[in-house]
Amino acid sequence: MMKRTLIAATCALMAAGIAITGCKKEKTDAAEAPKAEAKKMVLKYAENQAQDYPTTQAAYKFAELVEQRTDGRIHIDVYHGGQLGDEKAVIEQLQFGAIDFTRVSLSPLSEFEKSLNVLQLPYLYKDASQMWRVLDGQIGDNFLSSVEKAGLIGLSWFDAGARNFYNSKKPVTKLDDLKGLKIRVQESQLMMGMVSALGANATPMAYGEVYSGLQTGVIDGAENNWPSYDSVSHYEVAKYYVIDEHTRVPEMQMVSKITWNKLSADDQKIIKECALESAKLERELWAAKESASEAKVKAAGSVITELEPGEKEKFQAAMAPLYTQFGAGYEDLIKLIQSK
Repeated sequence: MMKRTLIAATCALMAAGIAITGCKKEKTDAAEAPKAEAKKMVLKYAENQAQDYPTTQAAYKFAELVEQRTDGRIHIDVYHGGQLGDEKAVIEQLQFGAIDFTRVSLSPLSEFEKSLNVLQLPYLYKDASQMWRVLDGQIGDNFLSSVEKAGLIGLSWFDAGARNFYNSKKPVTKLDDLKGLKIRVQESQLMMGMVSALGANATPMAYGEVYSGLQTGVIDGAENNWPSYDSVSHYEVAKYYVIDEHTRVPEMQMVSKITWNKLSADDQKIIKECALESAKLERELWAAKESASEAKVKAAGSVITELEPGEKEKFQAAMAPLYTQFGAGYEDLIKLIQSK
């Protein structure tokens, strides 16, 4: 009896020992799992345009490239359609690391880095080729670096085309044709000054109110690029579109400096390379979108005009006061840009 009891007790202890060992093993696995998971970074990319817009599609491509080249260690979720706020709010969230990546226009970004106003000066470039010679060179790199003191890291440039005037009253073929027209502008001192200098009446208005403003005659016209003129149907209520290309305001793809500093040197290199590749795609998509939008509005009856010979120079000459006001301190840089 005692022998049987001893054997039973021994078996019970062995069973308990096995169970304890098993539990220890399970605890070890559980402890190791978070360590393995911690190596994966899930980051946020804010985009305020629709899912099929060129900038958004480039953001998705950027996220895809990063995930591929980091073997899944860095995953980027793209939030399109302004889900994470408007551009200014997103920039502020990048500053304290709540959002990791974004693409924004230089218009709101210039509030954080004043030197960027130089790139928004009206009639700064002769054409798109000149702008890309500037942005893809040392000058462009310097501007990408300029936002670092605001807690941001510039990665690459996106295209946003050229902005042109359109109105509901008459074709514009020369400077005098703009005189007296009520033109909607963004709430920007630079843009209001530009329209006033051209002899028109600058009327600040929220973007979402422009269609009804044109329809009811509160404003006579507005200004924007081909895709925007098309996508929000302004061509339905303002059919006269003049290709004057008064501004070419590029857009910057950025990462939070807080996020950047968490990355290894190798991962920073990967992020930069992927940003440059996605920028190439965005430019291709933008060109296709511009062509499609131009064809669409022409088919719908929009009257497209170009400035008569010598007229664009008159538009440019009218900008002298703005260059004095907004280009102060950057005169040499402006001359260098224009020489490209």
